[in-house]
Amino acid sequence: MNGLISVSVLALHPVLLAVILVAALGILLGLGIAVASYFLAVKEDPKAAELVEILPGANCGACGFSGCAGYAAALASGKEVNCGLCAPGGAKVAKLVAACMGTAAGSVKPECAQVLCQGNCNNMNKAFDYAGIQTCAAMSLVSHGPGACDFGCLGLGDCAAACPFDAIRVIDNLAVIRSDMCKGCKKCVSVCPQKIIKMFPREEKKATVYCNNQDKGPTARKACKTACIACGACVRSCPQKAIEIVDNHAVIDITKCTGCMTCVNKCPTSAILPQLIPAAAEE
Repeated sequence: MNGLISVSVLALHPVLLAVILVAALGILLGLGIAVASYFLAVKEDPKAAELVEILPGANCGACGFSGCAGYAAALASGKEVNCGLCAPGGAKVAKLVAACMGTAAGSVKPECAQVLCQGNCNNMNKAFDYAGIQTCAAMSLVSHGPGACDFGCLGLGDCAAACPFDAIRVIDNLAVIRSDMCKGCKKCVSVCPQKIIKMFPREEKKATVYCNNQDKGPTARKACKTACIACGACVRSCPQKAIEIVDNHAVIDITKCTGCMTCVNKCPTSAILPQLIPAAAEE
């Protein structure tokens, strides 16, 4: 009799039946997920977790891995043994990582990005007005920029957008890197379609050619006031023989440069300047 009453109650209340069925299904699914998570769980390496806490968390990819967690996992598993791959962390983080791994940190040479161009709106002549998509990547597909120099900075700031440390500003149509904020992650280098952003060691008293123009002298000079015109004055004046003309512009071997700045003084267009990078701070 009671069973008949129960059946009749459920028949009269289909909503109640639906609630019971959904609740039962939820319980079964929950139990299934709990069992699966127990048997399929991936246990985190405590060493990797410790390394993640040491790394700066920039996830810039300069180390060659997907981010800090990827680098930490590679170190913990032994797939990577170099403790000094974290560019933002520098020597300080390298020492902490090495201490965690029980190895020597080795030498870490901090680097800084530099834009090898001075072609701002005051120096570079204008060739045309660009009205397309406002990115350097898009502009480079249809032209080398509205400036008269085909090798200069396009000035739309793809590098600034890519920099995770907010170290780049576009000033007067020229990308300018704040060397005190640059961590050497190289993201700006990879996104520049003109390939005019290069990495340099943080050393004092080095001369650098801030021009990438490969046109012949007269053409380069008409395009930009500060263009290298391949006159050879720097080559002839360098006492260390550290300079040569390659593709119509001067190239300085920084391993030979002693920072005498003779070339800086001899350059008629000021294309060569003292390196605009401060030395690395002591850790």
